Amino acid sequence: MKKLFIDTLGCQMNKSDTERIIGMLSHFDYIVTEDEKDADLYIVNTCAIRQLSADKAYSRLGAWGKIKAEQKKKGRDVKIAIAGCVAQLEKENLLKKFPYLDLVFGSQYLYELPNLLKEIEEKRVCATDNFNAQEKEYNILRTKSVNAWLPIMEGCNNFCSYCVVPYTRGRERSRSVEAIINEAKKIIREGFKEITLLGQNVDSYGKTLEGKPTFAYLLKELDKLEGDFRIRFTTSYPTDITDEVIETVKNSSKICECFHIPMQSGNDRILHEMNRRYNVKEYSSIVKKIRENIKDVTITSDFIAGFPGETDEEFYDTIKAIDELELDYSNTAAYSPRPNTKAGKMTDKFIPEEVKKQRLQILNDKVKEMSLKSNKKYVGKTMQILIDDVKEGVYQGRTRNNKVVHVKGEFKIGDFVDVEITHVSTWCLFANKK
Repeated sequence: MKKLFIDTLGCQMNKSDTERIIGMLSHFDYIVTEDEKDADLYIVNTCAIRQLSADKAYSRLGAWGKIKAEQKKKGRDVKIAIAGCVAQLEKENLLKKFPYLDLVFGSQYLYELPNLLKEIEEKRVCATDNFNAQEKEYNILRTKSVNAWLPIMEGCNNFCSYCVVPYTRGRERSRSVEAIINEAKKIIREGFKEITLLGQNVDSYGKTLEGKPTFAYLLKELDKLEGDFRIRFTTSYPTDITDEVIETVKNSSKICECFHIPMQSGNDRILHEMNRRYNVKEYSSIVKKIRENIKDVTITSDFIAGFPGETDEEFYDTIKAIDELELDYSNTAAYSPRPNTKAGKMTDKFIPEEVKKQRLQILNDKVKEMSLKSNKKYVGKTMQILIDDVKEGVYQGRTRNNKVVHVKGEFKIGDFVDVEITHVSTWCLFANKK
């Protein structure tokens, strides 16, 4: 058996891709090792959404280059590969920058990996041209957990001015309803209690397929599957959320009451500069419609601090919007210029790093405030949680609307438990078993 060491950086889609890589290579006599110095093949699966993520990947390559040199002295020929968005973005430049790197392959070459590994026995390889290998039937060795990632589509057509994803993941491509349903059934048979549907924009699902099945249709079909499990999905683009999707979540038995809807800014001019296809009023109306239709729904978002040209007043419009919309939680980041993007070329409008850091801190403080405010609404309520972890006798679970709950007792990972919320903190709830 050959040993694989794989490091995954970035989003849930990358984690899902890694599970597919591990499963695929298990057919070719590879097993995963935890010993970083004992591998025959090293792969870093990368994210390019921010420069910090790319820098982490380069650091991994540097460390592995030293290991490779050490192993060569012992007569061992180890291979190093970089996958994912940084690979797709930087292409052959990575082979020039890292002379010990053997393989560069983008996410669209995922299912060609076994063939690529044969090629690098003879030469260094870069596989990043526009190509979409057909999905192949391999085992998926999922991380042992209560939750399983299930990609339903890949790529993005939106071309937000700050985002590199369309240049790395390509245009939208949806998997067939049949393939998704079959994978979901297998996930359920394997004992997972939660399925998270993944896509850069799940609400655009089906537009590339014959018959154009909608995301709402897919959700309904998944909700019909037998078994005691939950369904989640991420990420949603605000104006692509249809009334049918909202109704489907409302009337389903398995789909969780949680929407992740990135807003990015609370100012209309900045939203226009970001090439987001909505304004603050339109985003607000979507949030209002969801809240009016779905009880105890959690709505989370993403925000960028310090987008090129953002004034102090425009930044504080974002703080105001988070307040007025009462968003339950938000991911935050300081703006990071990305190659090929329109915003990345606005160098004359770049915000000083110190200002971005200050704004990010203010943004994070507001997110903490809103998270605590959201959590307090559930004190005294009875909620069902799915137990997913235990530390020092305290069990952790998640509610259907994705609140983290800590509870003492005797449970098993994967149990569904009814609890009463007694008190809360900024990031989690505390409860007693009912």
